[in-house]
Amino acid sequence: MDLQRWQQRLKAARGETPPDLVLAGAQVACVYTGQWRQTDVALFDGVIVGLGDYAGPRLDISGRYLLPGLIDGHLHLESSMLTPWELARALLPLGTTTVVADPHEIANVWGAAGLDYLLAASEGLPLDIFFMLPSCVPASPLETAGARLEAPDLKPYVRHPRVLGLAEVMNFPGVVAGDRGLGEKIALFPHLPVDGHAPLLSGKGLNAYRLAGIGSDHECTQLAEAREKLELGFHLMLREGSLAKNLGDLLPAVTPASLPRTMLVTDDCHPEDILAHGHLNHLLRLAVSRGLDPLAAITMATLNPATYFQLQDRGAVAPGLAGDLLVVEDLHNFRVDKVLKNGQVVVDGGRLTSGLDLPPYPAPPATMQVKMPDLEAFSPPAGGDLVKVIGLIPGQLLTEKRVLPAPLKDGRLAADPGRDLLKLAVVERHHATGNLGLGLVQGFGLQQGALASTVAHDSHNIVVAGADAGDMLQAVEHLVNLKGGLAVVAGGRVLADLPLPIAGLISPQPLEEVAGAYGRLQEAYRSLGGGLPDPFMALSFLALAVIPALKLTDLGLVDGNKFEVVPLWGKD
Repeated sequence: MDLQRWQQRLKAARGETPPDLVLAGAQVACVYTGQWRQTDVALFDGVIVGLGDYAGPRLDISGRYLLPGLIDGHLHLESSMLTPWELARALLPLGTTTVVADPHEIANVWGAAGLDYLLAASEGLPLDIFFMLPSCVPASPLETAGARLEAPDLKPYVRHPRVLGLAEVMNFPGVVAGDRGLGEKIALFPHLPVDGHAPLLSGKGLNAYRLAGIGSDHECTQLAEAREKLELGFHLMLREGSLAKNLGDLLPAVTPASLPRTMLVTDDCHPEDILAHGHLNHLLRLAVSRGLDPLAAITMATLNPATYFQLQDRGAVAPGLAGDLLVVEDLHNFRVDKVLKNGQVVVDGGRLTSGLDLPPYPAPPATMQVKMPDLEAFSPPAGGDLVKVIGLIPGQLLTEKRVLPAPLKDGRLAADPGRDLLKLAVVERHHATGNLGLGLVQGFGLQQGALASTVAHDSHNIVVAGADAGDMLQAVEHLVNLKGGLAVVAGGRVLADLPLPIAGLISPQPLEEVAGAYGRLQEAYRSLGGGLPDPFMALSFLALAVIPALKLTDLGLVDGNKFEVVPLWGKD
């Protein structure tokens, strides 16, 4: 900031120059002290210049609550299936003014070109989108990704003003073992945050993970796990997304002592959930409904992420901080009335104000490089009497390893809807290798047809689950023709789809259209007997090899505890 501008702000703080706006009469959240204070807040030149009695243009918000703008400390914007501009349109009316995104989804498809696209497409938005550089492209050696990013590839981005650190280091066994490549990536950020991803890691392995420089974790599912990580100095991210819903189980770990090291994050949030339930305002509502003090919950979504990510210009209502503020009507529903971004009202009455339109940023052309399998690839000859089955766990990314009698027909692997056993396949889509991993999954409830998606964490090959091999093959073919997306197929007919032409992950359409198409996919799934609340979110994580216990990639069935590919047939 130039000296003259600094002096002008000081004059406004001293009351010698009228502020641009005075927010009058609200109860102000003082997150530094854990108290509420009824006072006026003066804004000038986009920042907060003072609390107290100021003369200037006034906006009366008496009887309401004034909070810092909400900050999501861990978000994969690709999971919203929205472009950065459409995500801004969706989140600002919900009170979110800043997100910290991990772009490893698009980077696993497009590499550095994916980073370049998101950085450019998020420039100048009324929602601040910061990035952590992806640490795991590919996420593991147990799958085929579209790209590879090593430390030299990441280094040019380190000094970008919207790059804050290193994103979740998913290959935690590699970190614990001292993998050189991972060490070189961590070493790029000696004084910046490095996010973790270590589900169920404990004891000496967790000690090593912390020693390596990892500062946070969002993969806790058990209370004892969360407490152990807090004891070792990790910042705990309590996640509540479209699939993984861990907030309720972990909330008892938040105590007055641990509060400063905790955050509320969404991780992966689908468009219809944003439309129906909200974003961080929804997490605040849930936390308070479970007994957490409202101001403590607000601190977890404002000051704490700002502190952890070294965003020193936001996170509280105090002089010198950005005028990123929201006005809510109560501390139970957290219904948002107004949102200010850099001192300007961008949401009024819960709706975006005019003048926020930006031209869409052009995306690179869609690519799909697939060597199509034949029908028999989905029905291999029997290799034994027992098979390993991926068992879904409701509300979790974790799965179970189940060993069951093999479903067979004419000596070949078959689906068995009567036992809720579907075939599951992952088809490589980046290099036309012809790789196809095949397994079984239990928990979708599908009685016929197939579901397919090019959203398949984290390498984003094509994942398809079905009761019929012909429908599975047709679903894969349809997604190839769409250049990426989601589809439901039954009886040789496409019942519903959602094209995602940007890397097979993102739609250029508005939130309402994307959510509508996603709703039609869910209706089609339910018409085939399914009962999961979000089947495509569940499907997308079945390829995530770094989460126990069993997953499937294009290289085969992966034991997430052993971190190795294992045979489908037999117990071991």
